[in-house]
Amino acid sequence: MVANGDDAKRCVVWFGRPAEHERQRLSDAGWIIRVADADGQGGVGRRNGDVVVALADLRHTGAYGTQAMEQLMIDHPSLPWLSVILPDMSTLDSSSDRILQASLDFFTDPLDLDRLVGALTRLCGEARAVRDDNGLGITGDSDATRAVIASVRKYAPVELPVLITGETGTGKEVAARALHSLSVRAARPFAAINCGALPPNLVQSELFGHERGAFTGANARRIGHFETAAGGTVFLDEIGDLPLDAQTNLLRFLQEGTVERVGSSQSIKLDVRVLAATHVDLEKAVEQGRFREDLYYRLNVLRLRMPALRERGDDVELLAQQFLDAFREQHSSHARAFSRAARHAMRHFPWPGNVRELLNRVQRAAVVAEDALISVADLDLEGAAALSTSRSSLGTTRINAERDAVIACLRESHFNVSECARRLKVSRVTIYRLCKKHQLALDELR
Repeated sequence: MVANGDDAKRCVVWFGRPAEHERQRLSDAGWIIRVADADGQGGVGRRNGDVVVALADLRHTGAYGTQAMEQLMIDHPSLPWLSVILPDMSTLDSSSDRILQASLDFFTDPLDLDRLVGALTRLCGEARAVRDDNGLGITGDSDATRAVIASVRKYAPVELPVLITGETGTGKEVAARALHSLSVRAARPFAAINCGALPPNLVQSELFGHERGAFTGANARRIGHFETAAGGTVFLDEIGDLPLDAQTNLLRFLQEGTVERVGSSQSIKLDVRVLAATHVDLEKAVEQGRFREDLYYRLNVLRLRMPALRERGDDVELLAQQFLDAFREQHSSHARAFSRAARHAMRHFPWPGNVRELLNRVQRAAVVAEDALISVADLDLEGAAALSTSRSSLGTTRINAERDAVIACLRESHFNVSECARRLKVSRVTIYRLCKKHQLALDELR
């Protein structure tokens, strides 16, 4: 049975005893059923890249079988434990409750088979999204993520600039690297430059190089990032922070394909594709005279918007598990997965720091967790509901409300950035980023 047009099969490892009509319904929907004993003797694993999900049927298991399945969940954290089937809710004990927390869904007898098939199909799509991202580094199966992947595949072969927009932490550099890896330039250099981190007096030299004696301290010729990336791709992150004089030289390169080292009048012809990213409103920057209008139009040929994590639905759970698995490959940790309450909290948290914040919280939780399942407290998301209320803009992206919420919290915390960060359950870096985003001068506010 082929799933979604490829060679991988969709397989349910059913721990328990499915009825014949249950087997037949799943088989008709394209699922292979592998029945495993509740004591765990049936084995768990993928065959030839199959998409495999597990189902714990507690209708016919005693305490020993329930405990054995709980241990299997701990031993096989990467296997999606989709469902738990219970005779009825009154049968819950401590072990079955922990299994229930680790699952994505639960059912009571008699089974709603249409709902079960629908849940299986949804999880299959999520498992494929993780497995079949073709090395792009873009994980997810939400509509927003699918749109990004489709745009990346469409834009990658086209030798035109791409302007990547989105909030800080949404993965703009990941998208840029994906564009490069799918282009004809994939075997050539990829140079990522954070324009906001370059010293203003050295921007020209860093990007375009300089000749010996061009300025004090220039004791030797230096090749700039554009020359070192010849034949490849230059990614200019935070392009809105580029000084106006450097904007002029970048425009010249985009128009003529040439650069001049500082201290030289000789033009150097280069073949480099330019990708740029920004989290600021460049249209507004153009209106305010902080960004050249002609450069904006040169960069904004193709546009790729990276969605905020709060717009990506269940992707947050896929990413969290991916980050946890990666952490466990490098470090010892009790944690194997996330409790039901933790997954609920992650889905409803606004994630002002986006994917980067999720990574930080998961890594911290993996260190502090004492149990196999990471809790809400381990993720430090106990105040998620209060945060969502006090900063409703982060769930709706209403900029004015977001600004007011940050100012209010700063005032309540007497402009102590650390205290403000604690109250909003974000990092200090996020507070500074929000202040910069909304042009809030802390000294003046104080």
